[in-house]
Amino acid sequence: MIPLDDRGLLLGDGLFETLLAVGGALVDPRPHLERMAAGCAALGLPPLDRAAAEAAMAQALAGLEAPRAAVRLTLTAGSGGRGLDRPQAPAVRLLASAAPAPAPQDPADLITSTVRRNELSPASRLKTLSYLDNVLARAQAREAGMDEALMLNTRGDVACAAAANVFWLWGGRLYTPGLDCGVLAGTMRAKVIAASAGQGLNVVETRSGLAELARADAVFLTNSLIGVRQARSLDGFAWDHSPLVAALAAAVRG
Repeated sequence: MIPLDDRGLLLGDGLFETLLAVGGALVDPRPHLERMAAGCAALGLPPLDRAAAEAAMAQALAGLEAPRAAVRLTLTAGSGGRGLDRPQAPAVRLLASAAPAPAPQDPADLITSTVRRNELSPASRLKTLSYLDNVLARAQAREAGMDEALMLNTRGDVACAAAANVFWLWGGRLYTPGLDCGVLAGTMRAKVIAASAGQGLNVVETRSGLAELARADAVFLTNSLIGVRQARSLDGFAWDHSPLVAALAAAVRG
């Protein structure tokens, strides 16, 4: 049970990671644990107990009969009484859960959300428990009958999707928003960037508007659960299927 004074529950004070498990085994957990450890340091929380995190995720997976699962690891800042100030020595809480997560089979249809990503906030580059903007953006997409929402930042730059990083191909190069656009340093984002050289692609981390996506040859989304998922349309504008996106997807699957 989560006590009523838990800071994650009351204030969104904490972090989370979502990992893929296949056949009951976590797929490449190291970068997720490293990112959570870095997030603890950035938020002034005690160092992550990696052994406890791994044990919690293993327990969550135990008995789950699903060929493919999403494992959610949650770290809260623990109990802290009333108000904003943390205790002098926070005692963090680690929780894990797992659920079936079939891979998406079709390309994604997107809309541009009216909810903006605040690139000036330190939280925009951390996977914190304060995810309400993403929840609202995804709700807009679902209400429109779409799969996902594209989020711009306060400058109008392309930032990310509600739950994914964004890439596009144009002119023989691979583009993705820079982290200064208010972008989470996604684990699959890093894998795609590393794999791009093998496909003969130079990667450009950029600040770009919607016009850059409109002229792109192809657009795709990435996160640890979907891998690489091609986008089919945005606000009614459509892209053709790209064999190069399929090749990148195969490369990061190993």
